[in-house]
Amino acid sequence: MAPGFRPHRVVVLALDGLLPFELGIPHRIFGRPKDERGRHLYEVITCSVRPPGPVETDADFAIHVAHGPEALATADTVIVPASYELGPVFERGELTDELAAALARIRPGTRLASICTGVYVLAAAGYLDGRPATTHWADAERLQRLFPRVEVDPNVLFVDDGSILTSAGVAAGIDLCLHMVRRDHGAVVANEVARRTVVPPHRDGGQAQYIRRPVPDPQQASTSGARAWALDRLHEPIQLRDLAARESMSVRTFTRRFREESGVSPGQWLTQQRVERVRHLLESTELSVDQVARDAGFGTAQSMRQHLQAALGVTPTAYRRTFRAGAADCPQPVDNSAAP
Repeated sequence: MAPGFRPHRVVVLALDGLLPFELGIPHRIFGRPKDERGRHLYEVITCSVRPPGPVETDADFAIHVAHGPEALATADTVIVPASYELGPVFERGELTDELAAALARIRPGTRLASICTGVYVLAAAGYLDGRPATTHWADAERLQRLFPRVEVDPNVLFVDDGSILTSAGVAAGIDLCLHMVRRDHGAVVANEVARRTVVPPHRDGGQAQYIRRPVPDPQQASTSGARAWALDRLHEPIQLRDLAARESMSVRTFTRRFREESGVSPGQWLTQQRVERVRHLLESTELSVDQVARDAGFGTAQSMRQHLQAALGVTPTAYRRTFRAGAADCPQPVDNSAAP
């Protein structure tokens, strides 16, 4: 890194009624990544809409926040976790004067993100007008009713709309923060954070929020064995009938059970895993683009380019150029589709 290095500053806005678990997510995820010299890539601070002091939570304790709203003016990224006491924001879609004044301190171009019902704050401030967004599925209908100009999608884990990102509840906030680390510094860094945090390294934003049977009934057959088998053979052609045969199911039954357990079709899941393998190989090896395509199971470089462009919006060469420097070995892709 060049002299004068300054970590990316993440400012977390703590509002009364906040959920302590969700407040801790940004600190846990962004507090981990370091560069090759051991320097933290992010600086994470918490602020309130008031001068330093206590902020009430939804638990039986308050937290002391050391920074006031002026910290928002220093942020590169602002994250708004969930709160259950948003008052007029929940009731009429309006900001309080105090909250409006705090948000007005945010500099143009600052990246904005919300976890769960924190999206109401961004919507009430007008940031989401004409843009896609998500929240916890149980709050999506009210969000759409209060803010009809927002394109609410209740069926995804998170939405990345460039400078503004929104997530569903609780665990989806982890997915969102890992996604931002991956977007900023690549899969190697994000996977290492996930490994240290003991969470799945990647769940695609388009994965369904509410999976009817996230933990299979022990009396019923699961598709987990087929997924594990496929992960060891991503470099080989894998047909749907091969996966179904591993679990002694018909293709129809396997496809239905697979979607119930993972939230996506077998074909979508395989593509996701292969894209993750491509990212790992581009970051951590010197293999040619053709060899990466073969090892990841895409067969040809052209096919790999098409899938990587669709998933990430970049070519393999551009991705490697962006994230290759300083990359170290990281875990191979793992089956994370049934994670909570």
